[in-house]
Amino acid sequence: MKPRHQRMIAIAAGVALIAIAAALVLNAFQGNVVFFFSPSQVAAKEAPLDRTFRVGGMVEQGSLKRRADGLTVDFVVTDTAKTIPVVYSGILPDLFKEGKGVVAQGKLGPDGAFHASEVLAKHDENYMPPEAAHALSKAEADRAAKSVISPGGTR
Repeated sequence: MKPRHQRMIAIAAGVALIAIAAALVLNAFQGNVVFFFSPSQVAAKEAPLDRTFRVGGMVEQGSLKRRADGLTVDFVVTDTAKTIPVVYSGILPDLFKEGKGVVAQGKLGPDGAFHASEVLAKHDENYMPPEAAHALSKAEADRAAKSVISPGGTR
């Protein structure tokens, strides 16, 4: 075999190995990606039913209910336009409160409730997770656009 053919085979083998490694990395990455959805997007059925995702917004005032087992809590997350009920079993973060920002990670159950495996709360008075802040501002803008009075004087 000529040296030229040997080089071509070596280059082809190298390209094949790089392609296989890239495919394995992308496959592993795809399995670990967790997307963020607002309550409005979940209500519009944009969220996956069979995959883990995050939902974020504000904990609705008066919605926090503790169950008899002491670990399971029910609360409602809102983006001021739509709400989604959340069920979480575990210890809540110290900064978790009604009226404050929250991001929950889990899956949407067949009952329509979001079953969280992890709950994250904001860490001070000025911070809100960027995804939740963006979802809240978008929901506010959508709500404001719907409430604008049309030129005919009707809503």
